[in-house]
Amino acid sequence: MKRFFLFAIASLLGASVFASQPRAEYPRPQFERSQWVNLNGEWSYELDLVDTGFERELYKSNGFADKILVPFCPESKLSGVEHKDFITGIWYHRTIQAPAEWSNKKIMLHFGAVYYESEVYIDGNFIGRHFGGSSSFAFDITKFVADGKSHDLVVRANSDLRSKTQGAGKQSLRYGSFGCLYTRTTGIWQTVWMEATDNYSLDYVQVITDIDQNHVIFTPRFFNTSSSNTLTINIKDNGKVIAQKRLPQVEGMPIVVPMKKYECWSPENPKLYDVEYVICDKNGNELDLIKSYIGMRKVHIDGNKVYLNNKPYYQRLVLDQGFYPDGLWTAPSDEALRRDIEMSMEVGFNGARLHQKVFEERFLYWADRLGYLVWGEYASWGMGEYMALAARNFFSEWESIVVRDRNHPAIVTWTPFNETWYPDNVQYPRFMEDAYKLTHALDPTRPVNTMSGGTLTPHYDICGMHNYEQDPEKLKNKVYNPETGEFYNQKPRITPVKHRSANVAVGDAVTRHPLVIEIYKGGKPYLLDEFGGIKCLEVTPTKDVAGRERKSSWGYGDSAVTREDFYKRLEGQIDALLSISDHVWGYCYTQLTDVEQEENGIFYYDRKPKYDAARLKSIFGKSPKCAAKKEK
Repeated sequence: MKRFFLFAIASLLGASVFASQPRAEYPRPQFERSQWVNLNGEWSYELDLVDTGFERELYKSNGFADKILVPFCPESKLSGVEHKDFITGIWYHRTIQAPAEWSNKKIMLHFGAVYYESEVYIDGNFIGRHFGGSSSFAFDITKFVADGKSHDLVVRANSDLRSKTQGAGKQSLRYGSFGCLYTRTTGIWQTVWMEATDNYSLDYVQVITDIDQNHVIFTPRFFNTSSSNTLTINIKDNGKVIAQKRLPQVEGMPIVVPMKKYECWSPENPKLYDVEYVICDKNGNELDLIKSYIGMRKVHIDGNKVYLNNKPYYQRLVLDQGFYPDGLWTAPSDEALRRDIEMSMEVGFNGARLHQKVFEERFLYWADRLGYLVWGEYASWGMGEYMALAARNFFSEWESIVVRDRNHPAIVTWTPFNETWYPDNVQYPRFMEDAYKLTHALDPTRPVNTMSGGTLTPHYDICGMHNYEQDPEKLKNKVYNPETGEFYNQKPRITPVKHRSANVAVGDAVTRHPLVIEIYKGGKPYLLDEFGGIKCLEVTPTKDVAGRERKSSWGYGDSAVTREDFYKRLEGQIDALLSISDHVWGYCYTQLTDVEQEENGIFYYDRKPKYDAARLKSIFGKSPKCAAKKEK
């Protein structure tokens, strides 16, 4: 087993040298408390590949033999482990101690994300269990750590990718990476921290900004409530309170705060307003103070266009898979998250489709700050969509993801699923309908792209299709044929579902008639949310980022031979799509960076540039108006 190294000298992304604690920044900047302790750093661990840990009572451990750097997964270089085979189980240990000033506080233990099923123990006592590899969760540990002593914290994580019951995203179901599937992530992969709160603290707040009626609606949820307590909401601009509301602490009731003067948030003007939530008791003593922020903006659909702040807004997105050579699903630093957005904007994109991965909250924070549109997507690949447990796992995790992220102004679309190709004719439409309705119930303010690039059912707000035709003219005519008025649709592939009937003999079966499969004919926004993927032979490396001879590479279609061929093909595809912008209202280019053997990124996997940024910006920065002028 490879041993732990205490400090990373430098990341392959050119991020700063790690201090003694990796990812030391506050992990939840839209709901920030001042009293917290970051638990990232050196933990001990033990792999449990044949699931004997309970028999050996590892949950009572006071330390394991091997060391790992949290929050990096054991498959990654930055963890110090680099175990590349399947990890079905892993146990972690570290000691924790609550600060003395927390003696009268409620103490919460938070996990940004642990893949996939996790259990938490303190001094051998079971604290809680969580299902889901991408969602955040927390446990109340007050009664276990409020004595001022040191305690043994043990976390068990297990994963069964090949069961088809859990969303895997782009994790490979084979031993090694292949095609567009990559190295796996198991166990802790986001920040772990403790936080001091109060019994009457806020749990979360749903925020809806209404620019039509000039107000903000806050709907709070608390751990507990008392009518003698008050909640004060302060909205600030440059430190000055511009709106305020104070009222008794009441659970779940919407609070409307008028906004007299404000600027709307957009990529051109990412204006944010600071928010304070203050809870006080009847004597005016402060029980809880949370710092947050809002962006006043609106997203809606009118006809076949998406509107931002009541104006049609053409989205020039890039596919971002959020993989890093040294950290895999985990960025090596907060600066690396910010830099990915800046790189994208520098070459002309105004947003990203966050693909087959739920990105950490720090990424969304930088998207809010920098003015970068994003589509939030679930890591749906790897699920057996028609298995009851897979559906159960999806709904509970997706619910917590939407609730966690719905206040970020940068998110403009939800995408629960990507490329479901072989639906059955009964459970598939039911599954899509339920996902669509759940998403809108949790967040009525954003459109839902229920299935990106797969078989459509009638329940969707945006039709997102994928087409990797490389010839620009053929691409244009395939996406929208002006002579026939037809749009490109992935063809439904129906797997018959048979069931027993009382009207037939035992052992016989009849095939149910399929439910409605949607064929897009206009009326809703149509976006080509995957295209391009152009690979260029002139920039394809012969070695991977680790310096090993590359055995194979992967990309879409025929490769461009030179950089000039690449630019010509790329500009031809963009011009083709812009010329039909009356019918196709946005695109998503594949992709921002290479990922392992997939080499169709605008940047290399280590984020070094492949192409001239100014020339790329002159292409991706084009708007539909530019295309119209060119045609005239």
